[in-house]
Formats: sequence, C-alpha cells, structure tokens
Amino acid sequence: MAVQNWLESLKTAKKTALIQDGKRKVHYLFSDGKEMAEEYDLKSDELLVRKWRQKNAFGAIGQWQTEVGDTSSPTAGGLAAQIIESSSNPVFMRKDTKMEFQWRIRNLPYPKEVYSVIVDQTERCCIVRTSNKKYYKKFSIPDLDRCHLPLLITALTFAYANNTLIITYRKPKEILELEEQLQKELKKMKSCSEGDVDCKTQ
Repeated sequence: MAVQNWLESLKTAKKTALIQDGKRKVHYLFSDGKEMAEEYDLKSDELLVRKWRQKNAFGAIGQWQTEVGDTSSPTAGGLAAQIIESSSNPVFMRKDTKMEFQWRIRNLPYPKEVYSVIVDQTERCCIVRTSNKKYYKKFSIPDLDRCHLPLLITALTFAYANNTLIITYRKPKEILELEEQLQKELKKMKSCSEGDVDCKTQ
C-alpha cells in the first residue's frame, strides 16, 4: 500500500533532529538523494514548514522548494526570496492544521461570490478561479499524491474574509494515521538543542 511505502521511506531515511525556538526541526536524506526539511511546533506537533531539495541533472544541489509554510520568508526561498514582489499581489501559501490541509491566498480584493474552488480529477489538482477572470490558480496536494489517495470534492471547502481566501481540505484517515505514527517515530529520536556540537544523523 502506498501509504505504508511512504511511511517506510520516512522511517528509513537518514534523519537529524534539532530543538530550536520552540520547534522540532527534522532533516531527512532519502536513498534517492532527495532531502526534506520539516519544522513542527513543539507544543501542538503541528507542521509549520516542509521544504524539498534535490540535485539537478548536473549533480549540483538545487534550491529549497517550499511545500508547506510561508514562501515569502527569507529562509524559505533562498535568493528568490530577495526579489520582493509587490505587496498588493496575491500571496499563496499552505498552512496546515492537525485535521486539515489549508491554503491561504492573501490580497484578493474581490467579493466572495466571484470565487469558485473545484477538483480536477484528471490532473489531480484543485483549481481556484474568479468569475470576473481576475485570478486563477491550480495546485496539487502532494501528500495525497505520495500516498496514491483519491482527491475528493466533498473534502474541499473555502471561506473568504479580510481579502483572504482560505481553502480547506479535510485530511483522510489514512493521512491522520500516518502523521500520528510519524510523530511517534520523531519523538523517539534523540534531538539536539541549539549549541550542541554532537548532533548525529539517525
């Protein structure tokens, strides 16, 4: 089963954990050379950041690509983050809760009734569009793709307030179980604190 395969990949990856600023920061190195970095809130265990990095065709290490978290922070996008976008442009980011995948699109000044959010089963993605044709966004849910889980329109809702569109997708039970098992694994790891010299990969 794909869910178990992904959990096994996480368990067998080389991992380093660090406790810093109230967060558990975990770095994963997979057998195929890909790297993943995650940050969790120590109190709630909520995922705050997930980034990916891999080598390009020439063997050089690429830039970190943010999957979860604020891509506008200086640490999220490396050099790309130094190119400042207009503060009035729409800003798309993913910020999950314990029970839901959640995306926020800030700086959308149009009335609530112009927005629609649908699922495209063929392309396995969600599509946001406005009836006034001022905004269009297509995005996937990598967590579901990695576990080969269906994308269901019934799990998708959205709300609009303060120029922000909030899109919510209810996590399927398979994802909730996987995340619970992963947290148990991470808490078993020996985590270094900031300033520790000996921080071994596990």
